[in-house]
Amino acid sequence: MILQIFGTKKCKDSQKAVRFFKERRIAFQFIDLKEKAISQGELNSIKKNYYLEDIIDTYSKTYENLQLEYKQHDIEEMLLEYPLLFVTPVLRSDFGAIVGYDQELWKELAGKLK
Repeated sequence: MILQIFGTKKCKDSQKAVRFFKERRIAFQFIDLKEKAISQGELNSIKKNYYLEDIIDTYSKTYENLQLEYKQHDIEEMLLEYPLLFVTPVLRSDFGAIVGYDQELWKELAGKLK
């Protein structure tokens, strides 16, 4: 599996991830969450490494606009319906998933992908 980077074009951390892997000449596929949502299967692979509570961005405008702070909601359903709720970037590969900006984990992953 080629490395997948899920994020948005305007997200600074997603831009950093793209630059990081480009500089190391590691092939990846960038998926813009504004254009394509994460599938159930992709989310299941991310859940192997993270709790749902850790991958929903409670500081995002989407979270605020949906007023999720004040409502009972199923996190998994919300993430699948509103992909802009994800903490970005989300990196997926054969070696697991990494959510958010974590350059140390990116370095480990880059070493495995070379």
